[in-house]
Amino acid sequence: MNPADMFTQVGSVIASVMFAWAMFKQYCPYRLQEYFDKYSKRAFTFVYPYIQISFNEFTGGRFMRSEAYSAIENYLGSRSSTQAKRLKADVVKNSQSVVLSMDDYEEVDDEFQGVKLRWASGKHISKSQSVSFYPETDEKKYYKLTFHKRHRQLILGDYLNHVLKEGNEIKVRNRQRKLYTNSGSYWRHVVFQHPASFETLAMEAERKQEIVDDLVIFSTAEDFYARIGRAWKRGYLLFGPPGTGKSTMIAAMANLLNYDIYDLELTAVKDNTELRKLLMETTTRSIIVIEDIDCSLDLTGQRKKKKEEEGERDEKDPKPKLPKEEDSKQSQVTLSGILNFVDGLWSACRGERLIVFTTNFVEKLDPALIRKGRMDKHIELSYCSFEAFQNPGVVGETKMTPAEVAEHLMPKTITGDAKVCLESLIGALEKAKEDAILKAEEEAKEKEKESARLKAEEEAIGERERERESKS
Repeated sequence: MNPADMFTQVGSVIASVMFAWAMFKQYCPYRLQEYFDKYSKRAFTFVYPYIQISFNEFTGGRFMRSEAYSAIENYLGSRSSTQAKRLKADVVKNSQSVVLSMDDYEEVDDEFQGVKLRWASGKHISKSQSVSFYPETDEKKYYKLTFHKRHRQLILGDYLNHVLKEGNEIKVRNRQRKLYTNSGSYWRHVVFQHPASFETLAMEAERKQEIVDDLVIFSTAEDFYARIGRAWKRGYLLFGPPGTGKSTMIAAMANLLNYDIYDLELTAVKDNTELRKLLMETTTRSIIVIEDIDCSLDLTGQRKKKKEEEGERDEKDPKPKLPKEEDSKQSQVTLSGILNFVDGLWSACRGERLIVFTTNFVEKLDPALIRKGRMDKHIELSYCSFEAFQNPGVVGETKMTPAEVAEHLMPKTITGDAKVCLESLIGALEKAKEDAILKAEEEAKEKEKESARLKAEEEAIGERERERESKS
């Protein structure tokens, strides 16, 4: 038989098998197909001597990212660089080194105590069922480990423990802080490179040390929180006028504790369920931040008043109203959802996390949101005081935010002459003092005018009353 005839026969056999399989799937009863799949897989295991274990990127229906998956990803990095043909690269440690990892659908071999095994990466892709010009795809990545069944005990015990331990050690060595923001129900991140530290914060030394001690004690108090039966988390409320360093304080906290930052934009969250999903995808050793929470959603103490006003309008106009397009696009996150986010049952699923709220108007916030147990520590960041920046006779008599002070202390010449910067700051302080005096004088004059006007009105009223009495 020549090669051409052989290939023809092979092709004919393959086509016949495919046709028979298609007919079987189409017309064979479903119950019979189940039995066939079940027993065919059992028969295959007698012939195929290998065991496969899959490690999915997410657990619990995408609620939590698997720590085992992250450890395996780090562990396979060095092996991927010498074996895989397609790699993914990332820069860490202040752009001084490159970390490689295997791309999707790649395979690498490993050896442990003389036993050979194989790792493969893959992903399942499913499209959303909603009709859209830009359909969303849901990717579920995984790693698959394949090894001979006679090494089951060794692989399931010593080898996997070795992989997880070394992977976590590599993660610590390559760790770089990340700044996350939410896009819909997913987090996206960039490298966090803010230089702020507590040494550079414009704050009284005593208050600064108090905050540092509180943070350090929290980061080492895992056993204490477990012993008293509380979730290992702590809430901070930063409040004060704009420009007083609330965002800088958060950056200093992250740099002190080596934590990641999750900057949560509430207006981009669809509802409470999506908010809970975002919470579950945050990692340990992180700071969850909601800045200007009084401006994000209707979380102030005016909720009842607004509802009453809406009820009065509905009573005056009882006609049914169609929902506005703007209302359908607005976030449906409620105060109840935020409260559960801060200290509900789901908040205890991850440990060692700080939750930080910032606001310019603390009096506008609902008391339930900032009570102790939710926002455990309240930190007021106000204008620079004499202790924060010691400049005799001027700082104590004026109000200037740390941001304004920092701007005047920025270099004003190419040589960076400190004298010029200090002169600029002192001049600004003196001008602020003069402006404050002028403002006080103008307010005093206005008060005098108002008092004179009221006195004149009282005299005119008295004169008219006397005239009426004399006529009567």
